[in-house]
Amino acid sequence: MSNLETKFTPYLRSMFNVHMAGQFLRYQVRALSRYELHSPFLFDLEEKVLHDKRHFYAFDEIEYRRELLLAEDQTISVSDFGAGSHVHKSPERRVSDIAKTSLITPHFGQMLYRLVQYLQPVTLLEMGTSLGISSLYMAKAVPGAQLITLEGSSAIAQIARKQHIALDAKNITIMEGEFNATLPSALNALKKIDLAFIDGNHRFEPTVAYFESIYPYLHEHSILVFDDIHWSTGMDKAWNVIKSDARVTCSIDLFYKGIIAFRPEFRQPQHVVLRY
Repeated sequence: MSNLETKFTPYLRSMFNVHMAGQFLRYQVRALSRYELHSPFLFDLEEKVLHDKRHFYAFDEIEYRRELLLAEDQTISVSDFGAGSHVHKSPERRVSDIAKTSLITPHFGQMLYRLVQYLQPVTLLEMGTSLGISSLYMAKAVPGAQLITLEGSSAIAQIARKQHIALDAKNITIMEGEFNATLPSALNALKKIDLAFIDGNHRFEPTVAYFESIYPYLHEHSILVFDDIHWSTGMDKAWNVIKSDARVTCSIDLFYKGIIAFRPEFRQPQHVVLRY
């Protein structure tokens, strides 16, 4: 897969979603380049995470696991507690089809790796394990960190666990079940959250509720990464509510992902749309 295909595969998927296609055009008009940033934190993040071109060995071994999943013809029954899929309507799904449409792309997986490596978090939370590729990117970035990942479907969690075992990612713990039941347990186990990747129930009310549940466990250097912030009108609304919260000092809109920060050096909230 070429670099261009790696970057824009999510856009091709979004053509199934008229809302996302329209929002993408709006994003292209509004997005800034790195040369238009003035905040030291934002410029540093841009240089050391978003435009870091280094290739790490972990990328190859993780992407090999993806290749195996893309070739897996096994059919499983998926319990979907979220907003569902634009592509799959049946609970009976082939693993290869899930891998094609639901996994984090290499482009954003590697961004997540670099973000985790840059921040050096001790505790990480992921809401939405899928087949385990995104959790591998985070876990491999800081092997000494503790990562708890939540997955609603037991069948999917079993496959994700195999990927973690194959790459000896012993710092990952999967909790299975509905997020309303597993999130409190995960927060209690972690005590504090340095970084959370929220890729679960893509609806307005649950997404805002996750933010409120996680917030007491955050600190001024915590980072939240939200997936699919423009997936639907509900997710647009959730992103706008969260980034406008008085406790948030900085938001970064990358279209497919949104980053939230609470850093105290921002005297005025900074909300930027970056081309990535």
